[in-house]
Amino acid sequence: MGVNMGELRGTHVPVLLERCLELLAPALGRGGRTVHVDATLGLAGHAEAVLEAHPETVLIGLDRDTEALAHARVRLARFADRVHLEHAVYDELPDVLDRLGYPGIDGILFDLGVSSLQLDAPDRGFAYAQDAPLDMRMDQTRGVTAEEVVNTYAHPDLARVLRVYGEEKFAGRIASAIIRERERARITSSALLAELVRDSIPAPARRTGGHPAKRTFQALRIEVNRELAALETALPSALDALTVGGRMVVLSYHSLEDRLTKAALADRVRNKGPVDLPVELPGSGPTFRLLSRGAELPGEAEVAANPRAASVRLRAAERLDPNATEQGRTDRERSRRRVKGMHQPGTGSA
Repeated sequence: MGVNMGELRGTHVPVLLERCLELLAPALGRGGRTVHVDATLGLAGHAEAVLEAHPETVLIGLDRDTEALAHARVRLARFADRVHLEHAVYDELPDVLDRLGYPGIDGILFDLGVSSLQLDAPDRGFAYAQDAPLDMRMDQTRGVTAEEVVNTYAHPDLARVLRVYGEEKFAGRIASAIIRERERARITSSALLAELVRDSIPAPARRTGGHPAKRTFQALRIEVNRELAALETALPSALDALTVGGRMVVLSYHSLEDRLTKAALADRVRNKGPVDLPVELPGSGPTFRLLSRGAELPGEAEVAANPRAASVRLRAAERLDPNATEQGRTDRERSRRRVKGMHQPGTGSA
C-alpha cells in the first residue's frame, strides 16, 4: 500500500489505557505463562502496553483490517516470540484459539468502533469531514461497501439502518434524499453523502449534536461491517474462553454496543435458580462478577488528552471459581440454618 509503517505510532492514543491495564493485571500477572487476546488490535497501543507490563504474557491480536495488522506487526516486532497476529473478526475467536492450540485465555480486551487508522486515512471513507470513496470496510479484502448500501438498498431498509444503527430521528427523510439523488447519478463520494444528510435535516436540529452526518456515517459503518451481529456472537464466546480468574474488558462508544455488552455480562452475573427458593441450587449461582458499578466513564483529563475517548463506556468482569462459589453457597446455607434454629422453641441459652 505504500504506507510508512512508522508514521502512525505517535498519532494513536489508546483509550483508558491505565484503567485497562489495572483491570487486566490480576489476571495476566498471576505467575507463569498467561494468554491475553486483543480482539480489536488496531494500531496495537493497548497490546504494546500489556506486553511491556507482563513479560510472560502471550498476545493473540485479532483485526479484520490488513493495514492495521501491518502497522501492529512493526510496532510489536520486539515481542515477536510471544505474539500471534491474526486476520480475523472477533466472532471468529473460538476458531482462532482452536487453530493456535489455546484451550483457554486469561484476559481479553474489546476496544470497539472505528480505529484511529481508519478515521485518519483519507481514502477509507469513514470520515464525513473529508471527501473519499464510500468504502467503510474495515476489511478491504471482502464484503460490501457503503457505496453499495447507499445505492442499492430500498427505502425501508435504508431508513431502518439509519434509524436502528445510527439512532437517527430523520432516517426516513435522509433515505428519501439519498434515493432521489441516486436516481440522477450513483452516489460515490463521502462529501456528497454528508451534504445530502445535512440538507435533509431541519436547520434547528443541525445546530446541536455535532456534525449532522455523524449518525448516518456510524449507521452505514455498522451495517457494512456487521459490527453488532459479530459482537453479539463474540461476547459469549469470549466469556466462555476465560479461565477462572480471567478478566474481560470492553470499551464501547455508542449505546448499542454498550447495551449488548451489558446484556452479555448480566446473563453471567445473576443467579439462575428459581427466585422463590430459600437457598441457591448447586450450579445456579453466578459464574462472573462485575468489576465496576455500571459503565465507567472517562474523566476530564482523559478526554482532554484524547478527545476520541469522550463517548467511551467501560465494562469489565472476572470469571469466578465454581468451587469457591459453591463453598460460599454452602456456608451461607449453614448460616441460615443456624439463624433459623436460634428462633425455634426450646433453643437458646438458659
